[in-house]
Amino acid sequence: MFDIAFSELIVIALVALVVIGPERLPRVARTAGHLLGRLQRYVSDVKTDINREIQLEELKKMQQQVEESARDLQSSVTQELTSMESALNRSVALTEAPMPAAEELPPAAEPYVAQTAEPTPQLELGFDARQDAPGKPA
Repeated sequence: MFDIAFSELIVIALVALVVIGPERLPRVARTAGHLLGRLQRYVSDVKTDINREIQLEELKKMQQQVEESARDLQSSVTQELTSMESALNRSVALTEAPMPAAEELPPAAEPYVAQTAEPTPQLELGFDARQDAPGKPA
């Protein structure tokens, strides 16, 4: 963290032992440890809060992108529907146009009937339908 070598730690411990004294050194070390622990927890909480804020900003950006995409999709669907509606209205208007009078219509052609040389023969089934009908006595 601060890039302090082991030899520098020994020098600091010896100076603290001389300045503070052997009776108060354990209590000062314990207090320093508690303060250092609190500092580490505080730094950890700050990091966590910053990460949450960053994630929240990313989520807000993503939400804006999704909302923009939804608006674009809605506008394109609306545009398509209006174009279809106008096309349908035009086709309905064409079908509702007044029909020309019978005098204005071209004459209808006579239907073509194919003439065959021989008439179609009748098929004989070989039984009398009245006698062989099911359910009737013979």
